[in-house]
Amino acid sequence: MHAIAKAIDRFNELFGRIVAPLIAVITLIVLYDIAMRFFLGRPSDWAFDVTKMLFGAHFMLMAAYGLRHHAHVEVDVLKRLLARRKQAALEIVGYVVFFIPFIWLMLTYGWLFFERSISRGETTYGMVSIPVYPVKGVIVLAAALILLQAIAIVLRAIIQLREENHA
Repeated sequence: MHAIAKAIDRFNELFGRIVAPLIAVITLIVLYDIAMRFFLGRPSDWAFDVTKMLFGAHFMLMAAYGLRHHAHVEVDVLKRLLARRKQAALEIVGYVVFFIPFIWLMLTYGWLFFERSISRGETTYGMVSIPVYPVKGVIVLAAALILLQAIAIVLRAIIQLREENHA
């Protein structure tokens, strides 16, 4: 189990380190749009839509990386007062009760949004019609990455409980 958790961590770490620098591309597009507004008096036709979609995709793709590094919102104030065994049990219960329904919804509805976007040829509004399905596909990919990271967290909690039982 420990090897599986480590493999998931390595995968999400690598994926996060590849995706994280792409924020620079988004920044360059925003700067281009600002320059167009400043020098030509009007924004570009495509930059706002592209940056909005890229930032949303970037945020979603970095969620598993954030979960891996414990950069998510959690009620640590009370949890830290508990013994490690109780913390591990609380993590397992929390992931089973709250996470499983959430990730099921994200995967199910994300896939339906993605399918519908492709079938309808959904695009952004305006002069430049940018396809929307890639960003909706990112919802499914992000959910799968988050699910993997949650599996690693639950496996570590189970390992912790087993070690405490054998001690």
